[in-house]
Amino acid sequence: MLQRFARGVLRLLGWRIEYVEAPGPRGIVIVYPHTSNWDFVIGLLAKWAIGLPLRFVGKESLFRGLTGATLGRLMRLWGGRPVDRHRASGAVEQLAQLMRSEPWFWLALSPEGTRKFQDHLRSGFYHLALAMQLPVGLAFIDYSSRTVGVGRYVQLSGDVDADLRTLREFYAEKRGLHPQQASAIAFRGAAGKETSR
Repeated sequence: MLQRFARGVLRLLGWRIEYVEAPGPRGIVIVYPHTSNWDFVIGLLAKWAIGLPLRFVGKESLFRGLTGATLGRLMRLWGGRPVDRHRASGAVEQLAQLMRSEPWFWLALSPEGTRKFQDHLRSGFYHLALAMQLPVGLAFIDYSSRTVGVGRYVQLSGDVDADLRTLREFYAEKRGLHPQQASAIAFRGAAGKETSR
């Protein structure tokens, strides 16, 4: 019923879905570009329309306290899982533990981490995918073609330049609602410089 509802709303809004079947029970889906609050709405409708039980993470405080009691339940229902940003083990290890805790766990992340322009992506998804040897789904919300979905899966090689080139080629024609705010597909190096452009 939810799937039919989501498909109907997306159709009504003029969106179409493109989806390639997930290659296994675990992996990471990166969503790019992320330039608007509307991305969450369109992305959630697409998740329901496809019927893919994607997970996403949020800071632990969103799942606790007075607001967390209601909001946390809703977020869990939608696939949200809490992560403690202050824990010594680090985000990548926490996410790895989380992913091992369930038989099916596809984690959706926005590597930009913000809706505003940045000269780099956050590299957590990259390190996690390499550490756990996970496939990475390339998801998009393309406002130029009104298409949302997961178009391809890649296995990262560890060659940062080659892997980033693959991402750039896939996302070259994808446009966010505010294209000028899409972050550069690059990582920051140890000295604070991009490793690739």
